Amino acid sequence: MQPSNLSFVFFGTPDVSSKTLEILKSNGYVPSLIVTAPDRPIGRHFTMTPTPTKVWAMENNIPYLEPEKITEEFVESLKTKRHSLKKSEKDTEGPYDLFIVVAYGKILPQSLIDLPKYGTLNIHYSLLPKWRGASPVEAAILHGDQETGVSIQKMVFKLDAGPVIAEEKIAILPTETTQVLRARLIELGGALLSKILPDFIKGTLPLREQNEALATRSGKIKKEDGLIDPKSDDPGVLWNKYRAYFGWPGLYFFDSEGKRIKITEAVFEHDRFVIKKVIPEGKKEMSWSN
Repeated sequence: MQPSNLSFVFFGTPDVSSKTLEILKSNGYVPSLIVTAPDRPIGRHFTMTPTPTKVWAMENNIPYLEPEKITEEFVESLKTKRHSLKKSEKDTEGPYDLFIVVAYGKILPQSLIDLPKYGTLNIHYSLLPKWRGASPVEAAILHGDQETGVSIQKMVFKLDAGPVIAEEKIAILPTETTQVLRARLIELGGALLSKILPDFIKGTLPLREQNEALATRSGKIKKEDGLIDPKSDDPGVLWNKYRAYFGWPGLYFFDSEGKRIKITEAVFEHDRFVIKKVIPEGKKEMSWSN
């Protein structure tokens, strides 16, 4: 099947999703429909803001849906290709060939997963079954892993537990932050999915069932996860935390007066975690003396 003949629905929400869509498009794969989260209030003024994936859909003239919840009625609406961008066009009948999910952010019921002819595929940014869950990139850096990668899995109704149809490994560089590593993984994942889709549709790719005994979990990251004690915490652990949480939630500690100090720049030198710059509570960024 040629890329232009593959009718698929793409489920995704953040930048990870929109960047993957761009990679798929560059390889000839353009979705028939996009499903994303509804607009949310963002920023100090709570401005209603569309998701990056919705913005991509509008820029590329692709029809999109924004369900607040995945209801039975919504699942029913996806049973046939009935979503047309132009009112003058008649709805196309027949089932979709495939669903692709990248960081959608909602649990999909089995009834939806099983709808398309070839099932539902997901790009996950770890070497499954390691680091299932919401923060696989952060978890790999946080735990000092030497390598990670991407896994293309055929989804089932259990978190990141579907059989793997393709994977690719990369080394984690010693100074790499989550943002840098994630950017590399997005490129890797989009290219890998584009590469294997023809063979997957032909049914020539073997499925590797995951070993549940080896499964590990990465949970949602909270703001308080960035709290450290630079004087007593292990330097290697601090360096991994700094790289994993760089940007958000970032690392911070409290001084002797109880003021919050946010770390904005640090290095790892001679087995020491050296803080270079900070933003003290209520002040501007400044140099820090360790």
